[in-house]
Formats: sequence, structure tokens, C-alpha cells
Amino acid sequence: MEQFVSNPMAMLVAVGIVSIACQYLAYILKLPAILPLLLAGLTLGPVTGVLDPDALFGDLLFPLVSLAVAIILFEGALTLKLTDLAGHGTMVRNLCTLGALVTWAIATPAAHYLLGMPMQLAALFGAIVTVTGPTVIVPMLRTVRPNSRISNILRWEGIVIDPIGALLAVLVYEYIVAAQNPFEHSLIILLKVVVIGFGLGAFMGYFVGRLLRNNWVPHYLRNTAVLTLMLGAYAASDLMEHESGLLTVTVMGIWMANMKGLDVDDILEFKETLSVLLISALFILLAARVELFTLGQLGWGAILVLGAIMYIARPLSVFLSAPGSGLNWRELAMLSWIAPRGIVAAAVSALFALKMESFGLPKSELLVPMVFLVIIATVVIQSLTSKTVAKLLDVRAPYPNGFLIFGGSRFARMLAKDLMDKDVPVRIADTNWNAIREARMENIPTYYGNPISEHASLTMDLSTTGKVLVLSPYRQLNPIVTYHFEHELGDGAVLGLSDAAQEGRARHRVSEDYARKLELFSENASYSRLASLVAQGATIRTTRLTDEFTLDDYRETYGNRATRLYAVDPQGKIYIHTISDASEPKEDWQIVSLIAPEKTLEPSSNKGLPPDSAVSAS
Repeated sequence: MEQFVSNPMAMLVAVGIVSIACQYLAYILKLPAILPLLLAGLTLGPVTGVLDPDALFGDLLFPLVSLAVAIILFEGALTLKLTDLAGHGTMVRNLCTLGALVTWAIATPAAHYLLGMPMQLAALFGAIVTVTGPTVIVPMLRTVRPNSRISNILRWEGIVIDPIGALLAVLVYEYIVAAQNPFEHSLIILLKVVVIGFGLGAFMGYFVGRLLRNNWVPHYLRNTAVLTLMLGAYAASDLMEHESGLLTVTVMGIWMANMKGLDVDDILEFKETLSVLLISALFILLAARVELFTLGQLGWGAILVLGAIMYIARPLSVFLSAPGSGLNWRELAMLSWIAPRGIVAAAVSALFALKMESFGLPKSELLVPMVFLVIIATVVIQSLTSKTVAKLLDVRAPYPNGFLIFGGSRFARMLAKDLMDKDVPVRIADTNWNAIREARMENIPTYYGNPISEHASLTMDLSTTGKVLVLSPYRQLNPIVTYHFEHELGDGAVLGLSDAAQEGRARHRVSEDYARKLELFSENASYSRLASLVAQGATIRTTRLTDEFTLDDYRETYGNRATRLYAVDPQGKIYIHTISDASEPKEDWQIVSLIAPEKTLEPSSNKGLPPDSAVSAS
């Protein structure tokens, strides 16, 4: 064991393996990944003493952590579009500006008087804990299922406030650094940091944006080039003026996110890979550096500070931000209860703690454990209690009866419009811009991009989604989308079109488990056949069953021209038609079908099937 611990290569590999294991555990348990990562770091570091990051990396620890935090801040800044401050409502704008200042103003004196932190250090702590994290909020929202207004506010607050809170923390830190110098130099140093940070950040943001917008960089090098140039800007800024790099990369990211004609969505792709390995390993290393005696030093003061942040600062910031939002007191109370801290808070606090070791500020060793305590307490307490609080306040969304349709074909848009006419929530997701554009022109809610990407998980509201219909022609992506949403929404929540009919392949060519999910509508309802029928003039019709017009009358009227899509019971519940469902609609039910024109009827299309197979009851 001693030989293993003293081997740097073995320890690096072990950290990587543990980080992936934590990510997988979080995926299985549907928990925020930061929680098992921090607990693993505390176990490997102060509890067992197996991992000592300072001995493992030596002088390289500080540069590695600095570069990792620079990546986190840059990626967060890339998501901050200034239009979001107005585009996502008064409440989001106020929470990310006035609300953040209120939290800072309350957390700072609480840490100063209750923990004995110097006012400068307390101000830094207060700035760090203003940020809530989308990566911890989104899993919580899936469990709690608050109504759509609360869900959207919390989701967009987490996305928008990350770079704003980080920028506030960086500016407070720069002030602390300047204040360590003789008074006559402190203002000059702070001014230089701000000028270089904003100046170089804006210049590099514009320069890199022009490179990408004019396609001067090959497509396969875009992500790598942006990452390298961003790290170069960070290093150059620090060389010009010590500690100005974080401000530079934050401004650079915000500039690029708001540059006209520049789409940064594809640039964000490399964050997903980095967060799985680099960022995951980073949090294990940061937690491993926490010393047990500092945790003991926190005492009851830490509990009081935590209470001030969760039960004074958050409710006050919410209610002061509420004027003009149109939210009732129950919704405001729910917003006051949920504000978990996440990745940015942990990373920035650890980096600043490393940097301040040379300053000799009293109590500086309390910064990281106190921030980690806030993260763990907010995530655990709010995850365990928010569902109950939402029920008591009566702000939970109704049982999700909506549909996410993957694929924006003409048939998919027709189906979406028909569902919307029956007041069923629908969203179409597709990677094809033309399909998304057509859907938007028909006022159908859309998501442009890969629906299983990290960006989709953070920004796409699935609180009303109960089922996913896979109607796309993308053979490679369809199974991945199917299994992803089955994990998110539960077994049986995803249905796809018949793969055998679509591809002309026997069922044994695909896995039996996946084949069972390809049951939508009928065995011959493949993507190509539905597209062909629509192109020839097929329409979606709703037929109500009555005493005078029974299911047998329906079959006799339409025969093989009808492809059953779904049925609606008298209470408005939707029953998607599948191959294996043998139940039959009753009186006062509605049957929704794709009806082919008589001239397109193909006698051979149902060869080998029972006469009513295409319209078997659901």
C-alpha cells in the first residue's frame, strides 16, 4: 500500500478511476455529481490519508488548479448572454443582480462576526457563496418537479449567476491582493488589474470570435484552438499583472457569448469531456486538501453562518427581487427554499485559498471547509426536503403528461400540432436546423441540438414531459437518445418507430431490449412510410366514438388507410398507440389517426398482417 501511495503515476490513475466512479454513482442515483466527488476527496484525503495532493503534484498543484478554474470560469461566462438577463424574466434578472448583492451583504458580516474572519476574507466568502449551480439544481428539479415558472427561474438563475458571482468574487479577491500592498500602491494595482482584465479579455474575446466567425480555424481545431488561446490569455494576463488572469478569461467568455454572428454552442462541447475527467479529478484533489482540524475549528459559528445564508439571505433576496415578477407567495417561498451551491463555488474557493496562503490572513484556512460545508449542506438538505416543501406549498407541477418528440419531420410537426390543439405540452428536438426552423414557424416549442447533451440537460425544461417519441431518421443517435431518456424518465417512457420496417432488417439485428421499444403506432409505421404518406397528402384526423359510431364503424370506414396514433379518454388522458397494446377505446373516447388518401392505398403494404393490424386498438 505504501508503495502504491508513493507512486505518482498510480495515484493519478487512481484519482481518475475514482472520479469516473463518482460520476457513474451520481448518474445511477440521480444525484448532483459534486456530492460524491467531494465526499470521495474527503475520504481519500483527511479521513484516510491515502491522497496528499501537495506531495503528489508539488509546485505544479497551484498552476494546475489555476488553469482548471480558468476553464470553469470561461465556460460559465460563455453561457452568459446579456439578453438572458431580460429574456428570462424580471425575477431572473433581479436575482442575478440585486439578489446576489443581498446575499453578499448578509453572508459577509455573518462570516466576520460568527467565524471571526477578517472583513476582507469574509467579503470574499460572501461573494463566493452568491452562486447557485445549474449542475446541482437540474437533478433536484427533476425530483421536486415544481411548476414551470419556478423551474425555469431556478434553472436560468443557476446558469446566469455563475459568471456574475464568479466575477464578483474575482473583483473582491483583486481588492484583497491590492490591499496587501502599501496604501499608495493598492489603488494603482487594483486599477491595473481591472484595466488589464477587461481590456485584454475584451480584445481576446473579439479576436477569437473573429477567428471563429470567419472560419479561419479548421472545424476540427475549433474547440482545441479556443481552449489553448483562452489559457494563453490567462497566462499572458497574469504575466502582465499578477492575479489578473481570472478576470481576463471571465470577460473573454462574456464577450464571445454576446458577439453578433458567433454561435458558441459548439464551443461548449469540450466542457462535457473536461468536466468528466479534469474537473471531476479537481474536486477530489481540492477536498483531499481539507484538514480535519480546520473542520473542527468551524464550530457552532459555521452552523449559524449556514443558517444565515439559507434562511435569511436567500428568502430576503427572493422577496426583494419579486416586484414585477407576478409570482405568488407560495412560489416565492419555494424559490426561497432552493438555492444549492455547486462547482464554481468549490473551485474558486479552493484556488483563492491556495493563493492566500502567502498573505498570512488570519482564519484563511477556514475558507475552503466553510464553502464545502455550504455546498454539502445546501445540496443534501434541499434535496431531501424540497419535494415535501413543494407539496405543502402546492406548487408541484401536475403529473407530467407532455411529450418530447425527437425528430422534426413534417409528420412529427403535424403530430405535435395535433397534441398542442388538445392542450398537451409538446417540444420538438432535432439537430437539423431546417426542421427546427419549420417547427418554430408553426409556433411549436423546440430545442435545436442534441437533446442528450449537457447543454440540453441544463436549459431544456422537461418538468412537463412524461414520454419521449423517437421519430427521427438518425439510426446511430436514436438508440442513445432512447436509453438516455429511459434512465431520466423511467422504464417505458420512450417509444420509437419500427426499426425492422424502416431499415428492412430482421429484429435479431438489433438488441432484443431495444427492439421492444420500437413499437410506435404499427409494425409498418416506419419513418420512411410515414414520410411517404404525408407527402402524398395524408392528414391527421380525430374521430369520437359514440353509440352511433363504434370502433367497428371506425374500422369499416377507414380500413387500412388509417394508422392509429393515439387515443384520448373522456378525462383528456393520452394513450399512445403501440403494437403490443391490446386495449380498446370505449364510448366518448377519441381516436387520432393518420388517414391516407384513397389513391395511396397499397394492397401489398399490409401483406401477412391481419386486416386491422394497422389500426389495432390501444
